[in-house]
Amino acid sequence: MLSYRHAFHVGNHADVLKHMVLIQVMSHAILKDKPLWYIDTHAGAGIYALDKGYSTQIAEFKEGIGRLWDADNLPELLSDYIHAVRQFNPDGILRRYPGSPILAHYKLRPNDRLRLFELHPNDYQFLQQSFRTINANPRQLLLKAEDGFTGIKSLLPPPPRRAVILIDPPYEDKKDYQRVVDMLDDSLRRFATGTYIIWYPVLQRPEPRQMLTKLKKLPMESWVHVNLTVKSPSIDGFGMHGSGLFVINPPYTLPGKLEESMPNLAKLLAVDQSSAYGLEYQIN
Repeated sequence: MLSYRHAFHVGNHADVLKHMVLIQVMSHAILKDKPLWYIDTHAGAGIYALDKGYSTQIAEFKEGIGRLWDADNLPELLSDYIHAVRQFNPDGILRRYPGSPILAHYKLRPNDRLRLFELHPNDYQFLQQSFRTINANPRQLLLKAEDGFTGIKSLLPPPPRRAVILIDPPYEDKKDYQRVVDMLDDSLRRFATGTYIIWYPVLQRPEPRQMLTKLKKLPMESWVHVNLTVKSPSIDGFGMHGSGLFVINPPYTLPGKLEESMPNLAKLLAVDQSSAYGLEYQIN
């Protein structure tokens, strides 16, 4: 199934949560001198226009990053995230939004590498164009027009034995929830020390909760689970009213920074009085 296009939802509350954590994880990972790989199983289109095209049809970014753009006194995770997005909007006006692989590239050093999967043919072409737009070094990049669920096997373990891996499928097929679990079970056997970031939607259906239960049973020592709800579930039972991240082998500093940032984020992105967040972790 290839109907999902992230451009309709870019910059929304889910992107804010996902990307503020991604920036923090990447910032921590590059503190060590040893080379690093960034692997993205569902990379998307790269850079998205916010003033034209798909993103203007729903304009979800206005209730996401739009609420943070000119906010004052943001905690560290949020201020670092906004600073990163501002690099792609140098005039200070929010016109472009960098997706996960572009933000990851922004944090990487010359000796680091990106390995990106995108199955949708149009988004794959946009992804190629996005990296040309930012004049990325082609030696750093490997873009593959294939399914990251299966393609990731060829990359693990990565040669430097260090990697941040983002797993961000659209979940338009209910089987994706189990595919995430199966892929991580296999990936951890191949590369137990990688940092894995798994995004999921908060819905009125059991699959996300079932996936989380299974993820916690995987062979790992440290993890962080954070979620954000921005509004009440819809009466008809459809639609996403929040999102979450499950991070395997996170930076040891991540829980404390989330504890500092999540109350602010829940308040800033609240659509109604049901806005809330959850945070649990195990750090060994």
